[in-house]
Amino acid sequence: MIRSSSPLPAAVRRIGWSNLFAQLSEQIGQAAAPLAAVLVLSARPSETAWLQMAQTLPFLLLSIPAGLIVDRASRRLLMIGAEALRAASLAVIAALLACGGLDLPLLATLGFAGAVGTVCYSVATPALLPALTPRSQLAMANRWLELARSAASMAGPALGGLLVSWLGASAAHVLATVLSLLAIRLLSGLPRERRGPAPPRSLIHDLAEGAQFISRHDLLRPILITAVFFNTGWFILQAIYVAYAVQNLGLSAAEVGLTLAVHGAGMIAGALIAPALSDRISFGTMIIIGPVNGFCAAVLMLLTAWTPSLWLACVGFFLFGAGPTLWAIATMTLRQAVTPQAMLGRVSAFIMTATFGARPLGAAIGATVAARSGVTACLLAATVCFGLQLTVIGLSRVPKLQQLPKPV
Repeated sequence: MIRSSSPLPAAVRRIGWSNLFAQLSEQIGQAAAPLAAVLVLSARPSETAWLQMAQTLPFLLLSIPAGLIVDRASRRLLMIGAEALRAASLAVIAALLACGGLDLPLLATLGFAGAVGTVCYSVATPALLPALTPRSQLAMANRWLELARSAASMAGPALGGLLVSWLGASAAHVLATVLSLLAIRLLSGLPRERRGPAPPRSLIHDLAEGAQFISRHDLLRPILITAVFFNTGWFILQAIYVAYAVQNLGLSAAEVGLTLAVHGAGMIAGALIAPALSDRISFGTMIIIGPVNGFCAAVLMLLTAWTPSLWLACVGFFLFGAGPTLWAIATMTLRQAVTPQAMLGRVSAFIMTATFGARPLGAAIGATVAARSGVTACLLAATVCFGLQLTVIGLSRVPKLQQLPKPV
């Protein structure tokens, strides 16, 4: 993997800090919402699964429209507006919880609105980054973003669980709102983008161009398919996990937050060891570590159905964090390196639609299977998905890559 010892540009560091606060806000909100649903609104596992689906559906519906906007408008202003939308949705949830006016449909609707902001922010960030970063520093910049995301994934669920346990779900959403506002403040200080006038193009042409680029690329195509199966399996698990952990594993709200925080600790571990690993193993091996860890973690979570254990769940969540973080750093760097700058928004959007769009599919599968066959069947379905994602990437050319390829 290409790396550079030069310090990252100030604008990239600002994006990293903004990403830290935005991700921390998102993680606290995501941890607090299902806990509020279970502990305040007495939601069942199938109901929390439908809540997860509502909170992830924008990734399926809006990633491609967001990508088209990203390639045509100011990416900086889009990120600011997206984060403002998320802050507003969190603030309304906090107010409704405080006055006792929240119910499951409202929680799902506001979660959907906040996720719209998350989609736009997530599509714009990897598209803006290469414009501010030399190619030799892309891996370092992506690692910085993943470290921020990892730290948020570790601290956010723990903070969310503790705040819900000690002060109530409203306090957790207030903190999430404040963090989101801090992210907006940092984004406001980014330099204005210098982009020349774009030639007139039709939306159909732009969509077709992005789709064809990915479908014909022998590296991006298997990465996309692998990510679809990974995210489907991950959200089958996520859809039922909180209710499963409380009702089947006997965990408290704080212990649920702990297991999710261990996932964040695994993400940090993966981001921290990435430079050392990149000096010792090939680029393709870096990528396949994620799918291997994902499958092993799914097997461990399946075992908790017969051996309920906080520590077994913690090990599984650590593996879910560490390997996929290496995957995220390497595959994002690969995507940025081989994709023309003018197409990055669309390519990122298609990949996000297929991968993050698989989340509501996984949540819907989790809700349906949990209602009809129970949570053990959900864990088994998730394990099958993780086995498929490992098979797809293992049979492709990606694991054979020795270094970051040059642009096509």
